Formats: sequence, structure tokens, C-alpha cells
Amino acid sequence: MAVRIRLTRTGAKNQPFYRLVVADSRSPRDGRFIELLGYYNPTTEPATVHVNEERALYWLLNGAKPSDTAKALLKRTGVLEKYEEARKEKVQQTD
Repeated sequence: MAVRIRLTRTGAKNQPFYRLVVADSRSPRDGRFIELLGYYNPTTEPATVHVNEERALYWLLNGAKPSDTAKALLKRTGVLEKYEEARKEKVQQTD
């Protein structure tokens, strides 16, 4: 099963609100998901982003691939940097 970290859209017409979720890559955009990681509200100034860093790192370290937009949000919150550090540590431990 290919697992992706991606956004699902909620909110009213012309008022988008997105949830950051872990889902099977075969499921539809707003369909079933495995776990809710956070949310993104682009309508506020500045845009609001909230991510459960611990769970996001868990999924990234276990092979989940983020979509382009999810990757940008994870980079903005600093989760991607922590992932790179953790991955380097994991590689050093195996050597």
C-alpha cells in the first residue's frame, strides 16, 4: 500500500480549509484517510498552519511520501528539516 501525506479540502464555497492527512494513494482526495496530522487555513492573514510534528515524522520515517503542497507546508513548519536529521542519524547508526 502506497501511503501519501496530502491535503483534503473542507470548508464552504470560496472559503477553503484544508486538512493534512495520511491516506492510501488510491483513495480519492476527500475520501478515506488513515490519520489526521493537522490543518491549513489559507484565508487568514498570515495563513494558519498546524501540524502534529511527532506523527508527521513517524509517517515520513515509515515511508509516506508527501504531495508537493504538503511538502511545502511541512517545510514551512520545520518538520522536513527534522526528518532529514532523523534520517541521517538512522543511516549513521546502521553503518
